[in-house]
Amino acid sequence: MNEKELRGEMVRITKRLDEQGLNRGASGNLSVRFGEGMLITPSGMGAEGLTEEDIVFVQMDGTPRGRWQPSSEWLFHRDIYAQRPEFGAIIHTHCVAATALACLRKDIPPFHYMIALLGGDNIRCADYATFGTQGLSDNALAALRDRKACLLANHGMIAADADLAGAYRNTMEVETLSEMYLRAVQAGEPVLLSAREFRDAQKRFDGYGKAAEAKGR
Repeated sequence: MNEKELRGEMVRITKRLDEQGLNRGASGNLSVRFGEGMLITPSGMGAEGLTEEDIVFVQMDGTPRGRWQPSSEWLFHRDIYAQRPEFGAIIHTHCVAATALACLRKDIPPFHYMIALLGGDNIRCADYATFGTQGLSDNALAALRDRKACLLANHGMIAADADLAGAYRNTMEVETLSEMYLRAVQAGEPVLLSAREFRDAQKRFDGYGKAAEAKGR
């Protein structure tokens, strides 16, 4: 996509997150890798009234270009892109179920095989640090090691992927799994998959969501 198309897609996904209840008000943010930096949603602005012109470009050194200030969380977006070249888009939300678990500072263990879609046998919860700080960025990077998503203690969650559509799907998956896990622990003690059971599930995902000609490669 060119810059105009990316800006339009960012506005569309921001509004979809709001419509799905995955984000509310001015909380959360999203970005897309672009050129020598990234496009990111502006600080303090929610989905309502957001336009393509409101999206801010930020260079990798932190220099912004646009009529608004970039999201206060631009730092962890920048650092994730710098460390994880496979990621082309990042979504951060305060979605209810994931944030509830984050406030308990709990990892999501292998209670369900769909966790494998996010890169490992759990969804880690990053240690707490004040929003917008280098400490939060460092903690998020550690929790995202070999993963596509993590929780942020007393804060929210992050999901990333090669493009914005993938990051959106991962955001949905984290929130769905979080809600499932919360309900399971309310009913009792969830039975976790064994290491072997989880590995078997991971193998079954090798061709998941791929075109037919790509499965045999």
